[in-house]
Formats: sequence, C-alpha cells, structure tokens
Amino acid sequence: MTTDPDRLFAQPLAQVPDFVFNEDVVRVFPDMIKRSVPGYPTIVENVGVLAARFAKPGTALYDLGASLGAVTQALRRHVRGEGCRVIAVDNSAAMVERCREYLAAQDSMFQELLPVEVLEADILNLAFEPASVVAMNFTLQFIAPPQRLALLTRIRQSLLPGGALILSEKLCFADTTTQALLNDLHLDFKRANGYSELEIAQKRSAIDNVMKPDTLETHRQRLLDAGFSTVVPWFQCLNFASLIALP
Repeated sequence: MTTDPDRLFAQPLAQVPDFVFNEDVVRVFPDMIKRSVPGYPTIVENVGVLAARFAKPGTALYDLGASLGAVTQALRRHVRGEGCRVIAVDNSAAMVERCREYLAAQDSMFQELLPVEVLEADILNLAFEPASVVAMNFTLQFIAPPQRLALLTRIRQSLLPGGALILSEKLCFADTTTQALLNDLHLDFKRANGYSELEIAQKRSAIDNVMKPDTLETHRQRLLDAGFSTVVPWFQCLNFASLIALP
C-alpha cells in the first residue's frame, strides 16, 4: 500500500484548524508518525513481542486507537495463542477503512494469523470483553484528562490474571529544564526528518488543543489508582515512552 509524504502543514494557513484524524491525515499518516515520533517503529514491533508473553489462549487482545493497524499487525505477527483474536478499535471512519485494507494485505502475505475484528467505535463507550492484552499506542493523550481514570479502570477490570496493558504516550515533565531540553530535542528530531519551521509551528498549533500529555509520574499514579499493581516503563526515546501495567 502506498502512502503520500506528509505535507499537510507545508503551506501557510490563514487559520490552523484543530487536528483531526480525517482523510487527509490518513493519507499521510505512516510518513507523519515515522517522522514525528522518535522510536515509533521500535515501540510498535515490541508491543507484539511483549504481547506474546502475556497473551492467554482463548482471549481477546485489544488495540485501542488502532489508527492504521500497525500495532494490530504486530500482535498478529507475534502472538500464537490458540483461540486468541485481536479487536482493533478506532473512532475515525477514515482510519478504520484504511486499517481494514492494510490488514487484508497482511492476510495475503502471511498464513495462520490471529483473526481480527476492526470496530469503528468510541473506546469510552466500548463494552470490553475479558482480555489478556490491551495496547493503547499514543491514544490516551487524546482522551479528555477527566475521563482517563475511568477508562483505565474499565480496562483493568477487563484484564484477566497474568494479562497486561501496554501504554505508549508522549510525556511532559514537571521540571522546566527537562521539559525545555526534551522539547528542543524533539524539534531537532523533526527538523532532521525534513519538517520546516512552518510545518512544525502549524502542526503544534493544530494539535495543542486536542493532545494533552501527562508526566510519567501522573501515568504511574493513575494506573495504580485504576487498580493496576505494577507499572514498568520499558522504553523511552526523548519525550515518548511506553509502559507495561500489570493487574
């Protein structure tokens, strides 16, 4: 499947709208996220590796905020639990449509993959089945902060003993010096990947109102408050990190 290069913010906009996962974003999303999120390919592939340890036979594996299904594909490549199936959920119709196309292409290249169901739904209203693995890859940061604890509590209640939540997020930092340094390093990462100052500025303006990152300590305490017993950061690259939360 071919995708376009991300040039969505390359031209000056009279008014920068809030960022939405529409057809324009879907068209360039693989290029956008690779050039914007340090460590993204490593996180995605290793979500599959980690999931293989926690997946239990006959259970559901969730990919919440699945976008184009990169994590779902990783789950299907690595998990071999008998009777397992993946439930990929996203609230963007454009993302869901393209995700189904990508997964169909994966089916044509690999044999004996886990079955997958792709749902267009709001994860805040989702009725969770008993699950052994739940992956949220840069999704919680787009949920309104007051709704995050309730969502994580419901996820915890759906997790079976021995299962895991794998949560990847952009971080912010309470220490202003650390925040400034890692923000500057992230901007350097974007520049090194070919984004102009105009693109960086307009993308920041578009996303500021819709993406609200938390500190690592906020994530840890919220997960404990949701009923998880153990929270282990397993990866960080600049201001992006991934955690394992155990029931």
